[in-house]
Amino acid sequence: MLVLQVLLSALLVQQPTPQPFPRPGGGAPPRPADPAAPAAPQAPATVAAEAIPTEATLGVALYPEAQYLTSYDAGRGQRYYLFGTTGSFVAVVTYYRTVLKQRGELVFEAPATHQFDIGRFREETMAFPPSVTVKDYQS
Repeated sequence: MLVLQVLLSALLVQQPTPQPFPRPGGGAPPRPADPAAPAAPQAPATVAAEAIPTEATLGVALYPEAQYLTSYDAGRGQRYYLFGTTGSFVAVVTYYRTVLKQRGELVFEAPATHQFDIGRFREETMAFPPSVTVKDYQS
């Protein structure tokens, strides 16, 4: 299976301001609360299904046969979005060369991995450059 990896930055997410430790004027640490009576067991919470990202959400065209697999935190307010397709590595790379109007870069030969940068990398706010990465897991 061929996997597309899209990394986008959530620019609206801001990092929390660091707090000094120990805090000035702090006295003794607060006393823990008295233990409460055990609560009745609750039914397990259902995990809300993760919304499938769209081209508008990601800011980049998706390969026509791509299926959303998952996403995970990349750090510094960025996320990795993983898509899979049965299309060949060459077909997917050709598609993104046409759509993004750039050649991209072959990062690894085995397994074949091609990366297309889609935004400016800001080292002070980003962990990774915004990009579309095509990786061939069949080889």
